[in-house]
Amino acid sequence: MIRVVLCDDEALVRAGLRMLLDGETDVDVVGEADDTASAVRAVRALDPAVVPRVIARYAEAPAPSARAEELSRLTPRETDVLREVGLGLSNAEVAAALHLGETTVKTRLGRVLDKLGLRDRARAIAFAHESGLFGDR
Repeated sequence: MIRVVLCDDEALVRAGLRMLLDGETDVDVVGEADDTASAVRAVRALDPAVVPRVIARYAEAPAPSARAEELSRLTPRETDVLREVGLGLSNAEVAAALHLGETTVKTRLGRVLDKLGLRDRARAIAFAHESGLFGDR
């Protein structure tokens, strides 16, 4: 069983992620946090032996699916926005990381959702991970 602490400053995003993860039989959401400090405290309070198992599970994950091909529909900047959103950053954090205005981030994320046929931010986060966008990690 993989134990997860969700961290996002937006409760709606955390709720969406929880919904996605609740459908997985091998994932248990054990906590939520709205900032990094709270997340670190929550993780430190859990069984550290989980970390090596999570890393091993991630390393054994199958090769990126056909979703990787769908990434070619995005512009490089839309891909950048999707990557940052996939890391769990808020629009304001994405804007700061990419040196964009927050409105620009919202616009680009909307285009990403449209181009990929995704309903919401939670689906975009799942897509980012399923597509192999973080394959270099």
